[in-house]
Amino acid sequence: MPPIFILSEALGDSELKLPGHPPLVGPSGAELLRMLGEANLITLTSHDRKLLHRYYSESNPIHTQTIWLNHPEIYRTNVFALRPPTSDIDSLCGPKTTAIPGYPAIGKSRYIREEFAPHLDRLANEILHHNPNIIICLGNTPLWALTGKVNISKIRGTTLLSTHTVADYKLLPTYHPAAIVRQWDNRPTVIADFMKAKRESAYGDIRRPEREIWIEPSLADIGEFFTRFCKHSRLLSVDIETSGQRITCIGFAPTPALALVIPFDDPRSKNGSYWPTWEDERKCWHLVRGVLEDGSIPKLFQNGVYDISFLLRAYGIRTLGAAEDTMLLSHAMQPESLKGLGYLGSIYSDEGSWKHMRKKHETIKRDE
Repeated sequence: MPPIFILSEALGDSELKLPGHPPLVGPSGAELLRMLGEANLITLTSHDRKLLHRYYSESNPIHTQTIWLNHPEIYRTNVFALRPPTSDIDSLCGPKTTAIPGYPAIGKSRYIREEFAPHLDRLANEILHHNPNIIICLGNTPLWALTGKVNISKIRGTTLLSTHTVADYKLLPTYHPAAIVRQWDNRPTVIADFMKAKRESAYGDIRRPEREIWIEPSLADIGEFFTRFCKHSRLLSVDIETSGQRITCIGFAPTPALALVIPFDDPRSKNGSYWPTWEDERKCWHLVRGVLEDGSIPKLFQNGVYDISFLLRAYGIRTLGAAEDTMLLSHAMQPESLKGLGYLGSIYSDEGSWKHMRKKHETIKRDE
């Protein structure tokens, strides 16, 4: 199997002290090794742990390099095989007129200067040579180098394909270990990302879960779906999207592989409603009410306090049978981590970053 390819930003002081300037041997590399071990992406031997203990007690970077040599299943490198003059990637930047052709800004009005393009050529050759199934991008700079994007906090934890430097390699972005040292609360998130990377390293393509989703349903479709799939569901997932005091759509999922989305707003229609008549919408709500007020159907929500209170306040629907709430369950397990649905999806599913695929954000729901 190809090695798991770990891509960091640039050399640090610890790397410069060693022959050949091996990457990630300093404090960030030591913490990275510990997290990889906790995620079972590598197996740290008792000897490895002793060396890590010596590193933390003696601050000797040669110890982490010795550990890395024991784990050839991991290949690590940097985007830039140099130490930025000011220890900051900004020192490699200039105005747009000096930018590497085809590469967007790495920050606001900040472009990597064309003189550093050979580093990207070298990186492309390394990737092609090792041909990995998965590349773990540690932080914004590797993400920029391979996708042209820099919003690591929004994309981390989800797989995507490279589009820059070398195309069509599977990536999994996550936070850089140096960021974890500064913000320890994100450590469990990175470990979860590494656990996902281990699963993803078994194959080179992106595999999304197969789901059957009923969209743009008729009244007959809704009635059939509720009768066939919801009435006897062991746990029915319910979610609403809202705008102002109105529900724009509501979704029901009796299983992880099957869902129904019922729209109420439709910007394509003259009156803005999905339903051709008010009578049709009233009949739709009658069907929805029948399921929500059926206490024999256990229901799952994400931030159900919001959904249930909104349904009661705006539509007079008393939701019965609420059994589970993914936001509260997540908070109970990892109180220091985020609880929004997008974050939970990045941890527990293999979906893409769907929260950032839509162009308009009209919902007022808050599940963070």
